[in-house]
Amino acid sequence: MEEKPQRIVLSEEQKRTRRARSIAIALALGALVILFYIVTLVKGPAVLNRPL
Repeated sequence: MEEKPQRIVLSEEQKRTRRARSIAIALALGALVILFYIVTLVKGPAVLNRPL
């Protein structure tokens, strides 16, 4: 018979830390998206008129 692997149970502090880390990553990703969007707007349509 195979035994089921035991699951890890996180403490409340570990759950809070994981949530805070997830929020920080989401904010950083959102900031990058906004930064790329703003840079694209500033460069304008000239970004498409470049030699290949």
